[in-house]
Amino acid sequence: MSDYRPVNMLVTGGAGFIGCNFVRYMLASDADVRVINLDKLTYAGSTDNLKELPDQSRHIFVEGDICDRPLIDRLLREHHIDTIVHFAAESHVDNSIAGPEVFVQTNVMGTFTLLEAARQYWMGGASDAGCETTDGRPDAVTSHQSPVTSHDAPASFRFHHISTDEVYGTLSQGDPAFSEATAYAPNSPYSASKAGSDHLVRAWFHTYGLPVTTTNCSNNYGPYQHGEKFIPTVIRSCLEGKPIPVYGDGSNIRDWLYVEDHCAGIDAVIRRGVPGEVYNIGGINEWTNLNICKLICRLMDEFHPPATHHQSPMTSYESLITFVKDRPGHDWRYAIDAAKMGNTLGWQPAETFESGIRKTVRWYLDV
Repeated sequence: MSDYRPVNMLVTGGAGFIGCNFVRYMLASDADVRVINLDKLTYAGSTDNLKELPDQSRHIFVEGDICDRPLIDRLLREHHIDTIVHFAAESHVDNSIAGPEVFVQTNVMGTFTLLEAARQYWMGGASDAGCETTDGRPDAVTSHQSPVTSHDAPASFRFHHISTDEVYGTLSQGDPAFSEATAYAPNSPYSASKAGSDHLVRAWFHTYGLPVTTTNCSNNYGPYQHGEKFIPTVIRSCLEGKPIPVYGDGSNIRDWLYVEDHCAGIDAVIRRGVPGEVYNIGGINEWTNLNICKLICRLMDEFHPPATHHQSPMTSYESLITFVKDRPGHDWRYAIDAAKMGNTLGWQPAETFESGIRKTVRWYLDV
């Protein structure tokens, strides 16, 4: 079977961190792809992230909400969308603890809105008439059945949903890494809302046959990440000579994935992934938060020595590391088993954490 080839791609959340990197990646790697970029421009998204794109002529930005069904319907038809890549989400765990409602609205209801718009568009705008059982319930459509088509519907279609490893819960030191078969056990309002969206995507495949794929990724880092996140916070604290906050004793472990490696993995799943399947994308880089802080401080010592910026006797930024009270429900360890990506799609991360974080620190110093 030949690879799927996206042409007219709707990217949701494409002005955010991972989304903007994916837009850049697609425009640079495939000259046949047009990107329609839909973003609400909340605090986490900015058109500044979309400056100097590889080919601006193949990029159209639309400010809007994924919960706006008429807007989604119009974009799908006007731009003959054949591929939806769904990044848009509320994603900061601390914010979800303080105010969970917006996470449910965006991550669950927003995904539902996209799925329903995609389903009806893919089926050629047909109603559900003729797809009901004798008791009036929608009949299940298997992946082997063809959708109703019209001149608006693409001949082939993909809906790709980006999720997180946090839906799997937490791991102890000796536990095996999360695989695609790991049971869901979300522990924060954020991860619970993402788990809900994942289940909707699965259901729309099994019930309606919508050709979907899902990826669950580990912690991303790299250019354009919002300043509220852990790695940008460490870098900014160094630059400002302020305490670097580390939760608890800094022993929490994360698997870190360089954002461009993530984009390459998503592209591989869209083109070669099997509809209905889930793929875990990980960096194969487990680090404690404390060791990440220390590595970034050493890089900052190398690239931007304290003496050049701060009027103090400080000789290393490590002296700024400060332990703070742990947040509620803080998962101790995440780790991704990315074997399926390697074995079935031939994907492997190109960056180690040491090489990726060096690029990342240099980028933040240069902007």
